[in-house]
Order: sequence, then structure tokens, then C-alpha cells
Amino acid sequence: MSSTRTALRTTGVAVRAMLVLTLILGIGYTLLVTGIGQLALPGQANGSPLPDDRGSALIGQSFTDADGEALPEYFQSRPSAAGDGYDGAGSSGSNLGPENPDLVASIEERQAAIAEREGVDASEVPADAVTASGSGLDPHISVAYALLQVPRVAEERGMPEQEVRDLVESRIQGRDLGFLGEERINVAELNLALDGQEGE
Repeated sequence: MSSTRTALRTTGVAVRAMLVLTLILGIGYTLLVTGIGQLALPGQANGSPLPDDRGSALIGQSFTDADGEALPEYFQSRPSAAGDGYDGAGSSGSNLGPENPDLVASIEERQAAIAEREGVDASEVPADAVTASGSGLDPHISVAYALLQVPRVAEERGMPEQEVRDLVESRIQGRDLGFLGEERINVAELNLALDGQEGE
């Protein structure tokens, strides 16, 4: 009889402890961390949204028409292997090795198309212009790829080339912690700044 009472008491204590800890850690802690995030870093806590609900600064975008052709007045992103392109629900790389014939063919095709669009030799096309990132969602391009596109964008928009170049250089993001990765440019943010500058 006493062992049954002890078992019931122990079970009751365990259930009450579970409920209290669920309230404190499952709900209270979550609300506390969310509140701190909203107060200290509201943009990051809400997914780093771009102005006018134009997506997130953390996920790349395509600047193409309905047929998938590059819009010449915009800087172009790197290719994406995520779903139909920059699909957050289908994040992935192509998973093709560097000697895969399909990957080699697609790189050569992209390289030729970009060289023709930008009016340069294929050897001048940077690697990030023709290869997808590991996630397929990278919103950045290299500084070299952005500068390669300056003459086309300037001509299409009727802007001085130096003005577009200055805008690109003002949007360069440095290496993380000063030494990790490479300098880069967020394409969506650059194109939004370009639209704003042209409208001034």
C-alpha cells in the first residue's frame, strides 16, 4: 500500500515538474529570447526583410523576365540550383562533381551567354557567375562579377558608368570578422539602391 502511495506521489511530482519546466523553458524562455531579439535586432529577428516586402536580404533573387531571360537593366545574381531557382523550400546545391559532363556543359553554356551579354571574353567571367552556391540561395556575388556588369547596366539605364561603379563600390560588404570569406555584394540590395538612385 505504501509503495503504491509512494509511486503516485513520485508520479505527481514528476508531472508537476514537467508542467512547470515546460512553462518556464518552453514558453517563458522562448518569449524572453524573442522579445530580446525584437528589441535588439528587429530586422534580423524578422528575417532581414528588404524594403516594400521585396523578399529577404538573406535569400537571392532572379532578375529575369517571364521567359527566364536576364533583365539587362539589373545586376544579375549567380545561378541557383534550389528548386526552380532561389526556392527557400528546396535549398540545395546541384550535387554534381567538378568533372560531371552535365555540370561542365552548363558552366560553358553560362560562360558563353554571360560573355556575350557583357561584351567580354569568356575567360573574364568570374567563377561565381557560372556556378551555384552550396545552398542555392546565396544572395551575394563577387565584386569582380558586379564590376563586370557595370557598363551594361549603366548603358541600359542611361546613367554615367562612373556613377554606377561608385554605387557598386559603396555596397561592398567586407569579409566576416575581417578575415573569413571574400568581399561580396548583395545583388537585391544593389538593385534596390540602383532603382532609388535612378529615381532621384
